[in-house]
Amino acid sequence: MRRRVLLRLLPAPAILSALPGAGPALAQEEWPARPVNVIVPFAPGSSSDIVARSLGGPMSQAIGKPVVVENRPGATGELGARAVIRSAPDGHTLMHAPISTWAINVALRPNLGYDPVKQLTGITQTVRTPNVLVVNPAQVPANDLPSLVAWLKANRASYSTSGVGSSDHLTMEMFKQLTGTDITHVPYAGGAPATTDLIAGNVQLSYQNLGSILPQISDGRVKPILITAEGRHRLLPNVPTGAEAGLQDFVVYSWQALGGPAGMAPALLEKIHAQAAAALRSPDVAKRMEDLGFEVVASTPAQFAAFQQGEIARWKRVVEAGKITPA
Repeated sequence: MRRRVLLRLLPAPAILSALPGAGPALAQEEWPARPVNVIVPFAPGSSSDIVARSLGGPMSQAIGKPVVVENRPGATGELGARAVIRSAPDGHTLMHAPISTWAINVALRPNLGYDPVKQLTGITQTVRTPNVLVVNPAQVPANDLPSLVAWLKANRASYSTSGVGSSDHLTMEMFKQLTGTDITHVPYAGGAPATTDLIAGNVQLSYQNLGSILPQISDGRVKPILITAEGRHRLLPNVPTGAEAGLQDFVVYSWQALGGPAGMAPALLEKIHAQAAAALRSPDVAKRMEDLGFEVVASTPAQFAAFQQGEIARWKRVVEAGKITPA
């Protein structure tokens, strides 16, 4: 009798803790209860890092808690992804990462130490940017796709990328399969050195993200042949799409996404997505993304899940057809 009276006098949270077997599992912590940590599995200054930090400010103001970006580079994104997988699914540890971490690694690395579908939860595809096929104008006498393909079939050529398994690498491999060309891959540790060697004439062509290659296109150091966007881009209105150039179904974007560990509650996903989408669409962030050559996506968790599955299947086909192996 004494125990029953005591429970009536206690407030609800205390009653839960006093019940036999009750504990933290019954208590649902309100998000955010403390700072939100966003792990970026690449170095500071990478595009995924820049986008994450751009989101952090407006999200922090909206939720009333700090949003802290933490860089954990290594093993092509695996180290950061595994840190997120080990975290509690309470929304206080998230990950912002590029296409390689969310999709390409699955296609390219059979012994990958994590499963981005089963062990991670996608919240939103944040941004995307198309790739641009560019050539060294002093070495490649081509102004359009037919003349480029003819030149490639008559000459030995090499192409630079930001690394094995990068979006620009697999875009070129897809291009080779569609055009029947044979071009030697020369990987670099990032897009900047890949572009530098293209300009120097050490390689003849490359696919690079729109935002990163625009300055070199503008000053004539490289010549654009086509863009992998769905339609012509306002920043390069005279550059044809793959379809316009004669390559059907050749739409490729380098994209990034925000997510967390597996097991996040649907209501929590909706709440975080709403905050991330609002931050992405805020005037300051949207303008910065546009200046960097990115297009804001802000897809829902369900939309991202379907999109991710499609991307994994697509790049698996490219990897298998090209017999591509990790470095």
